[in-house]
Amino acid sequence: MPASVAASAARTPDGGRAGTHPHVRRRRRLVTGFVVAAVLLVAVSVLSLMVGARTIAPADVVHALLHYDGSDADALVIVDSRLPRTLLGLAAGLGLGLAGTVMQGLSRNPLADPGILGVNFGASLAVVVAIALLGVTAPSGYLWFAFAGAALASALVYTVSSLGREGATPVKLAITGAAVSAALSSLIIAVELTSRTSLDAMRFWQVGSLAGRGFGVLWQVLPTLAVGAVLALGLGRLLNGLALGDDVARGLGQRVGVTRALCGIAIVLLCGSATAAVGPIAFAGLIVPHIARRVVGADYRWILAYSAVVAPTLLLGCDILGRVVAPPGELQVGVVLALVGAPVFIALVRRRRMVSL
Repeated sequence: MPASVAASAARTPDGGRAGTHPHVRRRRRLVTGFVVAAVLLVAVSVLSLMVGARTIAPADVVHALLHYDGSDADALVIVDSRLPRTLLGLAAGLGLGLAGTVMQGLSRNPLADPGILGVNFGASLAVVVAIALLGVTAPSGYLWFAFAGAALASALVYTVSSLGREGATPVKLAITGAAVSAALSSLIIAVELTSRTSLDAMRFWQVGSLAGRGFGVLWQVLPTLAVGAVLALGLGRLLNGLALGDDVARGLGQRVGVTRALCGIAIVLLCGSATAAVGPIAFAGLIVPHIARRVVGADYRWILAYSAVVAPTLLLGCDILGRVVAPPGELQVGVVLALVGAPVFIALVRRRRMVSL
């Protein structure tokens, strides 16, 4: 084939060379970034199995996973303690990251977060009441209370912030969520002080922790968490429509009411499952969508995909950090993540151009 013909065949209809179209380059960049994020998640997961009060070599970790021996001390630590902790961190991080992304897209509020807007505290209060008044101690029992509490808190925050002429603006949502969170937190403390049983059961759960959870907790919350995750990952196109405004979304044929209902169901399933499993962990759902948005732009299909990978990485990273900063003890992951997330939240509030999405 002549060189001129080959050069012509290598060009796209708009004059650009094949494989160099902006959309093609962008997709390749996003896929590459996603693969890098996934590799980082695998690396952090391996570190989570290695690091603790006693550091275990990678080869011993692989051997314990492939050839479990109940008489081996390292195998007991890895399989019976660190493996369920790591898997639960992956599941809870996935739930919180997706819930925060859906919440920000639904409300078009960059400050939206299950912890900041009171959703996690609603679930926590319901769990505390179930433990103190009804004697429910198994995750299979108080999981449904967590769902109910998350749903009621979400409805309360949105209803109160919708009052007035301007409706549920981002600032009103943040202020209302902070007020509801403070009120619910006070009620949680009041219930715990009047019930020694709930105080003992909730002492470490309340600050958000991955420690002390076994496979039983993971299996209890995994079905609802999986349903919520699948539903959330399928909302990308709908959230892109809502980002254009309700009127434009309706003009494009989108049923806005159905979209909001699906988003609400996904948020309740994800927040209820994660909170019932590891306690109320704030800021994971706030930070991660902004990290993803800086990489992929405004397309919620990619934001959700990146959040599903970045959030577990962040949660496990903070958990590992909490294990090594205060030996021989450890800081709970909720405390470490709050120390990381609070400055980010303050920076977001101060950036006027990010008041709405």
